[in-house]
Amino acid sequence: MAQTAKHLTRELSDPASHILVVEDDPRVAQVLISLFEAEAYAVSTARTGRELMDCLKSKSISLITLDLGLAGEDGLSLARQVRTISQVPIIMVTAKSSDIDRIVGLEIGADDYITKPFNLREVLARVRAVLRRTSPNQNEVSQSPRSKAFKFHNWYLDVASRQAQHKGENILLTTQEFRLLEAFVLRPGRVLSRDQLLDFIRGNDAELLDRAIDTLVSRLRQKIEPDPSAPTLIKTVRSAGYIFTAKVNLVSG
Repeated sequence: MAQTAKHLTRELSDPASHILVVEDDPRVAQVLISLFEAEAYAVSTARTGRELMDCLKSKSISLITLDLGLAGEDGLSLARQVRTISQVPIIMVTAKSSDIDRIVGLEIGADDYITKPFNLREVLARVRAVLRRTSPNQNEVSQSPRSKAFKFHNWYLDVASRQAQHKGENILLTTQEFRLLEAFVLRPGRVLSRDQLLDFIRGNDAELLDRAIDTLVSRLRQKIEPDPSAPTLIKTVRSAGYIFTAKVNLVSG
């Protein structure tokens, strides 16, 4: 596997994130490696699912770019495997561009989606945006709600450490599931439209899909609702969006 660390001055003042490029086409892989190295990111590569999992277990990876078209492998299945052991952000790279493919990607916990042939500026913008949204070390003022922890309905949500616990037990949420729950917890009792939720989760640099938020809400309900078939925490408001009905308490200190 290739690992590099260029532009040392920049890295020392702002430690580089570590990107894992999962790609079996050497030409595409080299383009991405060169792009990321030029921005002072540390880069590792994997050509197979086995190499992907080995790298994920042995290195501290900040983000994965995953080609769904790896020869002889199912990229979506690989993403599901990653999600069983890690919440590391995943940007899917594929030649497919249908809404169905994008929604399936969201269902398994992908954070963004890039189609081939891609524009390098767009790739870099999306990588930066995902890292910015998911970094645990963002420079935020102590008064910011995002630096706090919250309690609601036997749940504990720590935004800074990105931990979710139910009755003291850690519950694994994907990056987007966590951000969706965060959006609700910060705005209890308010009706939030699908566009508002998507803006909060994905940022304005990504394409918005109304159906994608419904998929995410369904997944989140499966994890936090006492009875997902009759949700009481996240309620649907017809023709308007969703509302979080739980009483939320800020945990001081």
